[in-house]
Amino acid sequence: MRYTLLLHYPEPNDEELSPEAMAEGQREFTAYAAALQAAGVLIGAEVLQPSVNTTTLTAVDGTLRVQDGPFADTKEQLGGTFVIDVPDLDAAIEWARQAPSISWGSVEIRPGATHTVDGVWTPNHGVAPGNCPTQ
Repeated sequence: MRYTLLLHYPEPNDEELSPEAMAEGQREFTAYAAALQAAGVLIGAEVLQPSVNTTTLTAVDGTLRVQDGPFADTKEQLGGTFVIDVPDLDAAIEWARQAPSISWGSVEIRPGATHTVDGVWTPNHGVAPGNCPTQ
């Protein structure tokens, strides 16, 4: 079953994050990604740019609104994702607890409903009939 691990944590400014701390974080995430890859569960990963580079779209009452920045009013922002394919939620929890950012933020585990392979939408294993957006 596919799960996306969403990494939420406070975004430090340049004064709060020393080059040494940045290098250490990069080493930790490189090791984490390598462990996921070696276990054969890593589907993909993204490190996201800072939230100041975000554009959020909403369409209330049919009117498109484009705004700079994240929509959520929070100090923690989505910083990156890992998509993994593991047998069950327990396995996803085990991998999520090993994410380096767990010590300074949270890791949300969200099962996928569908995924694409070669452009074809496929229901995720374990999704109840009727809960798949493509059905």
